[in-house]
Amino acid sequence: MADVAVVTGASGALGAEVARTLARRGHKLALLDAPASQARLEQLAASLGGASFVVGDLAVENTWREAVGRIEHELGTAPAFAALVAGGWRGGPSLHEETSDETWRAMMSSNLETVYRGLRALLPSMVAAKRGSIVVIGSRAAERPWSSAGASAYAAAKSAVVALAQTVAAEVRESGVRLNAVLPSTLDTPANRAAMPNADASRWVSLPSAAGLVAFLLSDDARDISGAAVPVYGRA
Repeated sequence: MADVAVVTGASGALGAEVARTLARRGHKLALLDAPASQARLEQLAASLGGASFVVGDLAVENTWREAVGRIEHELGTAPAFAALVAGGWRGGPSLHEETSDETWRAMMSSNLETVYRGLRALLPSMVAAKRGSIVVIGSRAAERPWSSAGASAYAAAKSAVVALAQTVAAEVRESGVRLNAVLPSTLDTPANRAAMPNADASRWVSLPSAAGLVAFLLSDDARDISGAAVPVYGRA
């Protein structure tokens, strides 16, 4: 039986590329994202030969509880692999000029809370099986927070994601479960090209490159790698 891999944020540019890459490697897929992404998830699932998909707020425990049950029912087994890609970016004024907590809460929810809830939901079965691999998506901001001036909430959230992954990696290492983080700079996505039309996109990180690294870290080829935070900067 093929292993099941969960991909969160699967309707986004990177999530969809990760899903396609894992499908080519023979995984059964469970695609997760927010309710607004349902049409895109349906299209992606159909293009991948009928992957399972779940929509819901991935920062909420109940969504994950229902998702895990549905995945096991539809695909026949608990997930052994996961790429926690769901997240978001939002800039704004300098922290001392902020007038509300909206951006802070949004960044913590979309970036950190989705990873936390995903780990809480997925790790117990992996630890029990003594096998599993998870990759989270951090950011170059985790290593170079000063480069995210004007987006301090985002930098803080992504830094926390990396710290969480590396700490949990140490907690589950003896159980045969691995966690790693990927730290992209600017990804070459349609959204980034539209937002920065004058930038040299050839310097950015290509989606196949980033997705290939995620797939490698999930695979048995990376069986000796856990707790890593891998920079993927391109020439940006």
